Formats: sequence, C-alpha cells, structure tokens
Amino acid sequence: MGWDFQTDAEYQEKLDWVEQFVREEIEPADRMYAHPLDMRDPVRNALIKPLQVQVRERELWACHLGPELGGPGYGQLKLALLNERIGTTLSGPVVFGTQAPDSGNAEVLAHFGSEELKDRYLKPLLEGEIASCFSMTEPAGGSDPTGFTTRAVRDGDHYVINGEKWFSSNAKFAEFLVLMAVTDPDAERHNRASMFIVPADTPGFEIVRNVGVTGHAGHEGTHAYVRYNDVRIPAENLLGAEGEGFAVAQVRLGGGRIHHAMRTVALVRRALEMMMERAVSRETRGKRLADLQLVQEMVAESWVQLEQFRLLVLQTAWKIDHYKDYKLVIKDIAGVKMAMPKVLQDVAGRALQVHGSLGISTEMPLGKWVLESFHMAIADGATELHKQQVARQLLRDVDPAPDLFPSQHTPRLEAAAQEKFAPVLAALAAEGAQ
Repeated sequence: MGWDFQTDAEYQEKLDWVEQFVREEIEPADRMYAHPLDMRDPVRNALIKPLQVQVRERELWACHLGPELGGPGYGQLKLALLNERIGTTLSGPVVFGTQAPDSGNAEVLAHFGSEELKDRYLKPLLEGEIASCFSMTEPAGGSDPTGFTTRAVRDGDHYVINGEKWFSSNAKFAEFLVLMAVTDPDAERHNRASMFIVPADTPGFEIVRNVGVTGHAGHEGTHAYVRYNDVRIPAENLLGAEGEGFAVAQVRLGGGRIHHAMRTVALVRRALEMMMERAVSRETRGKRLADLQLVQEMVAESWVQLEQFRLLVLQTAWKIDHYKDYKLVIKDIAGVKMAMPKVLQDVAGRALQVHGSLGISTEMPLGKWVLESFHMAIADGATELHKQQVARQLLRDVDPAPDLFPSQHTPRLEAAAQEKFAPVLAALAAEGAQ
C-alpha cells in the first residue's frame, strides 16, 4: 500500500541540514541588506552568493525542477518540505533558487518559450544571475484577465504594447517581464489576451513608481506601477499562441499559489513556536501564561489549524507530482489558497495577543505577519474567487436528487432496505411459521 507520512532518510538528512543552515546563515544575512534580489548591492552579493554555492553542493538548488532545467527533479512535495524550513526568511527562496515570481516565470518560459528566449532569459534566471517580473494585474481590472485593457497590437514582425499594469512584482530588479496583454478584444472572454516576454530595457517601458506593502519597511517597495508606451517587441516574444494568455497564466499561477502556501506553513509554525515560548516564559498573577486555560486554547487551536493546513498543502503538492497537470489539481490549489490567509491571520494574531504590547511593536514580526495575511488574501487571486472555484469544482459532477425528496431521505432508504432484504425477511417469516 503506497501510503506513508515519513520522509525518506536521505532527504530528511538534507532537511535537517537546511534547518540549521537557515537559523545560522540565512536569518542573520537577512538583516544585512535591503532586498535579496537587488543584484547591484555588493553586500547582498557578498553574503548570498556563497550561500547559494553551499545549496548547490547539497543538490538543493531549484529542487522542484527537473535535470533538464538544472534542478535535481525532486518535485513539488519535496519542495513543500523544503519550503517549510526556508519560508520564514526573506532570502531563503533566493538562496535556494525558488523565489517568486522567478520560479513561476521560469516554468512559463520552460513550457512556452522559444529556444532563443530560453537561452537569453531562462538559463540565467535558473542560475540566479538575473531576476524577472510578473506584470499581469491592472489598476482598474485588478487580477481578472477578462477585464484587462492593456493592448498588444501586431505590427509586422513585432507587437506594439500600450497600457498600464499594477503591482508588477520586482520590476525594479527585473531583466525582463512576463506580460499579459489583450491581442483580440473581440474574442471570447478567456481568449482575448496573450502572454509575452518584454525586456526591461525596451524603449517605452516606464516604472511610474514602486509601491510598498503595509507592514514592510519603506525600502522594500518592489510592487511597481508600470506603464507601456508604444513598447515594441519581436513577435517571437509571444509565449504560446495568440489568445492563450489565460491558459499560460494558469500554468504559472498554479505553481505560484502552492509555493506561497508552502512558505506560509513555515510562517505559521514559527508564530506558534513564538506563542508557546512566550506562554512558558511569562507570568501573570502568579501563574505562567501557559497555565491559563484561554492561552492553552490558543495554543491548541493554532496547532490543529497548522497541521490541517500543512497536510492539505502536502497532499496538493503530491497530486501535482502525481498528475503532472495543474488543471487536474485546480480545486486543491484553490482550496490551499483559500485556507492560507486565515490560518496565518489566526495563528499570528493569537501569538501577537500572547506577546501583549511587545507583539504589536516593530521589535517583533507578528504584526507584519498579520498584515501579510491580508496580502495573501489578495495576491494571485482574491480568496473569494478561490472559494467560488472550489465550490464550482465540487458541485460540477454532483447529480441532482432523483425526485422531490433528497437521495438520503430516510423513508426512501428504509423502503430500499426493505426491498433489498425482502427475501431474507420472507425466509425468516416462513421458518417462524413452521
């Protein structure tokens, strides 16, 4: 029977090394530079590059990628187990070659990019030599691609792009952008847009401003408001076919959503650890916080939420590896995305409460994590949309009741049981009559 909750010994040994590596090397490095993707920062390069070398030596670089893309081919499940260790750090994903949005953009390039695009962008991206940007959402249309207005018009051997995009992640560090733009506004809603590679140095591309996230330091503003002013790119920069932008995005976003969830497991676990440490360290009215029933309830509920969420994430990662098709796991990915913000908000919020005034101070990360839960509820599609997706998938194959009453209506079931066992009852009655 192929059912197990154990990690194989060889990979567990690697994970044990990762846990120590994160605590001793990555977490201290996090405090020394503004952003781990700023490759123009000499301090960043001096600290991160040697750590990346160690990761490669351990065969843990971009571990979800196959050998053909420079990874060991461990798959999504083992990536989930890895992300549980590195997800508390800003630099961890960069050190291990799994950072967003680069991991998703690499997947899109690998699936839909030409050989020329792969040589120019995919290879250095996978090597950690450059960064990329995902430029999809818009100021008015949000994350709904059926409402986008940014246009890409074919002009001979080129496309000319005009429009604005909002929250284009890491644009200020990016060598190129993965852009979704409308190519046929008269097509069916999900066939109007296409996906493109736009080099960041293309004339007409403009960063209007870099937008920060509440709870993050001001210098971390990396979600750009960008403008495309007659940006001309070669037609070969099209990813997939015209009108396939929505389908291409789903390939990319499926991985991005589950990767966010994997890293969130790490944040939730750390919040729980901090809550428990505080509970056994502080006293009030002659008792430890850990001895108070309401604090015990906080700890117990947080642990159950963490374990439930973690198992859903791991099962979803396993299904991605098993089916090798994000479309077949769309319900599970939507469910993970739906559960993620609430779990973090609940557990980080309880941990903040147990820490009291220290918890809301900037000397602890808990307030930032509570705010991050609201970011997670918006990024890669709003929670409400994912709830709808889960419900639609669940209801799609459900048959209606055969008549006026539900299939599990007690009188119906009793009548069916009487019919099924009528011969047995008749035989018993005949024996009793003799």
